[in-house]
Amino acid sequence: MNKRILIALTSHDDLGGVERTGYYVPEAAHPWEIFRKAGYEVDVASVRGGQPPQDGFDAADQTQVAFLAAIGERGTDRLADVDASRYDAVLYAGGHGTMWDFPDDPDVIRVGREVYERGGVVAAVCHGPSALVNLTLSDGSYLVAGKRVAAFTNEEERLRGVADVVPFLLADKLVERGAEHEPGADWQAQVVVDGRLATGQNPASAAPLAERVLDVLAERRD
Repeated sequence: MNKRILIALTSHDDLGGVERTGYYVPEAAHPWEIFRKAGYEVDVASVRGGQPPQDGFDAADQTQVAFLAAIGERGTDRLADVDASRYDAVLYAGGHGTMWDFPDDPDVIRVGREVYERGGVVAAVCHGPSALVNLTLSDGSYLVAGKRVAAFTNEEERLRGVADVVPFLLADKLVERGAEHEPGADWQAQVVVDGRLATGQNPASAAPLAERVLDVLAERRD
């Protein structure tokens, strides 16, 4: 195994004309730190590459500051240029922007499929599971079909005030694809692991999800 993990980010910056959005910085930064402390090389890519649009940045959080500094040195790779065979796992970070560009992006789908079919871990948090909506395996089946998942809930979307703005309700769409959605309490950490698929519900779930990804990778190494 490569001891290398990819974090994938959205490049979409418009929340349905209501406000600016992007990827939710702590959902990438905290897993990035956890993975690196565990000895993994971590690469960051986005749909269009370069400097992806941000949401939710907290300048008082030194982990977020360090993550953005690392990104700022060279920007992100384009997912289209990513060699998925290099990675033990891919984590799709959230942020509302993902709801627009993750579901139908061919390289979002390709990277997840290739990592999973090589025996790696596919993880996603908050709105990051939008990457799983159209992620099919080589046999044409949906990766999430028959699997337990967590994702941003319909109620959290309503509480956020944009349930009528997003292009679809994520939890409902995953259920349409055959997944069993397991919601937790609003805004509280909820992580679900089903084999080599690991998902988290909301920002509070990002760090616990990263820890569970490490657990699954460790089990594979044993």
